[in-house]
Order: sequence, then structure tokens, then C-alpha cells
Amino acid sequence: MANAIDQLTDRVLVLGRLTIVRRAITAVAVTISAVLQTFLIQAFIQPADLLPSGLTGVAVLLDRVTSLGGVHIDISLGMLALNIPVALLCWSGISKRFVIFSMMQVVLSSLFLNIFHFAPFLGDKIMLIIFGGVVSGLGAAIALKSGASTGGTDFIALWVSNHTGKTIWGVIFGFNCFILAIFGFMFGWDNAAYSIVFQFISTKTIDSFYHRYDRVTLQITTRKADEVMTAYVDHFQHGISCAEVIGGYSREKMYLLHTVVSTYESQDIIKLVCDIDPGAVINVFHTLSFVGGWWGGHVDEPMPTAVPDPDKPARMASRQARLSEQDSLQQDDGK
Repeated sequence: MANAIDQLTDRVLVLGRLTIVRRAITAVAVTISAVLQTFLIQAFIQPADLLPSGLTGVAVLLDRVTSLGGVHIDISLGMLALNIPVALLCWSGISKRFVIFSMMQVVLSSLFLNIFHFAPFLGDKIMLIIFGGVVSGLGAAIALKSGASTGGTDFIALWVSNHTGKTIWGVIFGFNCFILAIFGFMFGWDNAAYSIVFQFISTKTIDSFYHRYDRVTLQITTRKADEVMTAYVDHFQHGISCAEVIGGYSREKMYLLHTVVSTYESQDIIKLVCDIDPGAVINVFHTLSFVGGWWGGHVDEPMPTAVPDPDKPARMASRQARLSEQDSLQQDDGK
């Protein structure tokens, strides 16, 4: 099921290369995500006394704590108050389009919480925890797959990933544990334990549909190494290595290209290579870990048409000279 949804989403996002269509798809996906989040809070989280992760969890905790006193900060207001500062801080590090659509999700969720009034979906608490975790994961994955997010810690995590290639889920996990400890101390450790199970199911659901932080190694065997490398560097901000090899069956000279990329962009790269060399052979390996320089690009933007490269004119001139030399040699051989 996960693969089928991934394939359908990828096909839709191919159409999304057109800016207007892509933005429309993102807007629809963000709206669906906001409806699911509203449904989650009203039909699962509140009836089962659960605490979601991230800043939404902080907003739920504020709602519970302030309801005991004279000043009540409801969930919708808390979500806005917590996400706006984070969005402003990450504004320069994540593209404006991404921040705008992510905040659109937060604003719509806050608005829908005051418009819709979903009744508890199930009567059994265990069922609320299980299905609530699935709904939570689906809502987040839909936003992420469309090039947005549900805000909060997603802003921070994507900012760090885009700039360093590293993840800070350990820090976020510690933050969630701290919030859960406060929640358990004030409202019962049983509810905190149930919330841990709920968050675990939500995380696993997201992992089933969205793989931004996974990396794969592409091993490409091609006869058109120069064309592939030039197009690859022009379209993606990654390095790529090349080695000359001999085909074991054909005994012909070929080239073996090697690069490490995020799973999210691997299909775009494979399509690019196949468009240039339909006869290319591409092996995809899961990368357990990666050490060295990395730039992940922006999850939310179309592929750049060119990468700033001060040495590109000299490199292209050298390439043209090599091609001319090869043509001359072929003409001499023909004579």
C-alpha cells in the first residue's frame, strides 16, 4: 500500500514541475493535512487524553494546563503562537514557498479547530491510540510529500538537514520526552505512556510514506559519462565521481559513475540519466551512513536550472576541445 501511494504521489508530483500545478497540488495537500490534523485532535487526542509530539504537543499541553487556571490558551491559539516565531527564525534557511505553505497548514488547522467539531471516532482507548497514530502520520506525510510540513519541529529539522545533511531527531526526541514528563507528572503517567505508543505509531507511519532523510548510493554504468555528469551537476547540487571501466561481456570501454543522494530526489536523477542514456545501467544501494561534505538541496523547490559554477566556462571549453579532438581522430581513422 505504501509503495502504491508513493508511486501515485510521485506521478502527481511529475505534473507538479509546472509551477502553477505544483502549487495547486501543494495547497490541496496542505488543506487535506489540516483537516486530518483537526480530525486527529478532536476525535482521537482529546478523547483519549493523548499528547502529540512537537509544538502541537506543547499547544495541547498549554491548553490542558491553562484550562486549570483563569487564563485559557486553547490549542488553535497555541499552535499559531508557537509556530510563527519558529517560521520567522527559519525564513532565511528554508525557502519562502516552503514556509508559506507550512504556515498555511498551521493556520488552516487552527481555523478548522474552531469550525469543525468531530465526535470521538472510537470508544476503546487502545483503538484510539492505534488509529490516531496512523491518522497523525498520514496527515504529516501528506504535507511533507507535497513539499510542505505541519510546522513546528519540521521547520527546524529540515533547516538543519538542508544545511548540514544531518538530522537532529535525537534532540527532538529529547524535547518530546521532556514534554511527556511534564504531561505525565501533571495528568497521569498512564496517559504519558499511552502517548508514547501513539507517537511511535505516528512516526512509523510517516517513515512508511516519506523518506527525505534516507540516503542511497547510485552506481551508474554508462557510455555517455560526460553528458550525464554535466547534466547532473547542472541540475543537482551534489558531487559525482567517475571511473573508466571495461564491460565484461562486450569488452567495450564504459564509465562507472558513483554518487550519494537523498531518497527523495533519486527518482529524478534516475530519470535524468535514462533520458540522456537509455542504455545506462543503474544500481541503487541503501546508504547506511555518510561522512563528508553534503548539501541536500531544498525539499520544496523544483530542480535548479543551473548551479553557480565559476569554473564552468573553462570546463565546457575543455570538454568542447576534447570532443573536437575525438572527431579529428575519427576522421583520420576513416581516411
